[in-house]
Amino acid sequence: MPKILIIRFSSIGDIVLTTPVIRCVTGQIPDAEIHYLTKEQYRPLLEANPHIQKIFTIRHNLGEVIPLLRKEKYDFIVDLHRNLRSLMTRAALLRPSGTFPKKNIQKWMLVHWKIDRVPKMHVVDRYFRAVRKLRVTNDRQGLDHFIPDADRISLDTLPKPHQEGYIAFVIGARHQTKILPTEKIIRLCRMLDQPVVLLGGPGDRDRGQTIALEAGTLIYNTCGQQNINQSASLLEQARVVVTHDTGLMHIAAAFRKRIVSIWGNTVPSLGMVPYYPEGYSHLSSIQEVHGLRCRPCSKLGYPSCPRKHFRCMNEISEEAIVGLLSS
Repeated sequence: MPKILIIRFSSIGDIVLTTPVIRCVTGQIPDAEIHYLTKEQYRPLLEANPHIQKIFTIRHNLGEVIPLLRKEKYDFIVDLHRNLRSLMTRAALLRPSGTFPKKNIQKWMLVHWKIDRVPKMHVVDRYFRAVRKLRVTNDRQGLDHFIPDADRISLDTLPKPHQEGYIAFVIGARHQTKILPTEKIIRLCRMLDQPVVLLGGPGDRDRGQTIALEAGTLIYNTCGQQNINQSASLLEQARVVVTHDTGLMHIAAAFRKRIVSIWGNTVPSLGMVPYYPEGYSHLSSIQEVHGLRCRPCSKLGYPSCPRKHFRCMNEISEEAIVGLLSS
């Protein structure tokens, strides 16, 4: 029985994007046993995945797990992070391994010089370079996310108007330059004139409450009230999802939901758009401001706009988003 370790330390979206590799390894290598190494806070994303037999996590440093990993005597290590920490893990275990091209030079050129040499290839497809030695290929069946039964949200617990269907609106993101200004979200929710469930983490709680108070009775704020899998359950049951470039966007794609994604300082050409199975790409609509010479200003994001004008989000058209949701 081949024993394989997959490494990805962060983040929510990136870990969800590794799930096709997990599924394809178990589907194409008979009796493969999959272990996964990540940070402790991301364990809930993986615990219900039936393709994973064991999860190792770190809280502070690799010393917490290296002795345990050495005992496993892995046949192969799949490094889907390719940073110093994952390199140190491979060096400590001294087992055959594979990794993938991060294309950091090309991304740097796009961000700093606005020269686009980034291959037109989704990061998921690049991840499969890490398992070429295993002769594992992409089955093109999209992403996976498995919700534990205890975290499934019943529609009966939502306000009455939302029990018959709702739009899920992911109002947060890790970086502020990926997030629509609050006043624009309020205007958009008012224009939708239908039930909306706001999703986000604890840091989005107060902003979600402001939006719910200002945008009307059809807005239900769950930000900071649900764990990641409970938020995933609300995404799974939504009619359509409006989201920034963030981890919940990829979970929504795993459920094959129709997504309207809003892009600010990052751009789709960096290879992180919603990833669907073959034949489902029509479910994705992208809203962004074209023609800004300052965009992208980062491959990740900033606490505030470096140019102070924040045109990449301030010039997003609420009417255009409503039109995409109505089409």
